[in-house]
Amino acid sequence: MIKAILYDLDGVLVDATEWHYESLNNALQEVVGFIINRDEHIETFNGIPTMTKMEILNKQGRLSKDKFDIVWEKKQEKTFEVIEKTASIDTNKIRLHQNIKNLKKVCVTNSIRKSALLMLEKTGQLPFMDFVISNEDVSSPKPSPEGYTIAIEKLNLTPKECMIVEDAPKGIEAAHQSGANVYEVSGYNEVTLENILAKINYFNLHS
Repeated sequence: MIKAILYDLDGVLVDATEWHYESLNNALQEVVGFIINRDEHIETFNGIPTMTKMEILNKQGRLSKDKFDIVWEKKQEKTFEVIEKTASIDTNKIRLHQNIKNLKKVCVTNSIRKSALLMLEKTGQLPFMDFVISNEDVSSPKPSPEGYTIAIEKLNLTPKECMIVEDAPKGIEAAHQSGANVYEVSGYNEVTLENILAKINYFNLHS
């Protein structure tokens, strides 16, 4: 029986891909004078922590390690600016959370805690979350299942009592490794009350 829903953040609860893309490119442009094009971002960089993105750029010979700290700082600064400027109350997600009050709700994200909380707060979803697991709460980010495993243990539930909602390949891999039921979505717009209820019913019947 499903007792909790564990949500990824970017592309699931918020449509933040563009925020991260824009803020990282602004930081890279300012510090080192280049940007990551959109196709490359989707294929290689989407859904992974900023530090991991910089390590990939370093291996490609495009970003030296001595620039990591300044790019990281600029990227976080730009992310907060973009969220403050563009995020707004999401009535569809609020409707979703209000109508499944009997279930525990957790957000497990590769984002840093400050930006995750700001995104949830600005979209009106933070009050519905029992807690948030950020990349600062784990030793290994997704595709490691560590964040989901910590959340499941904290909820004092078994993996099969939880449903994870994920959109990106690395997050989906982490979700499956946790042993929980996994609802793979193609993006933020698919995460609706109707779809979530249908998937819960499916897992309850087939578990």
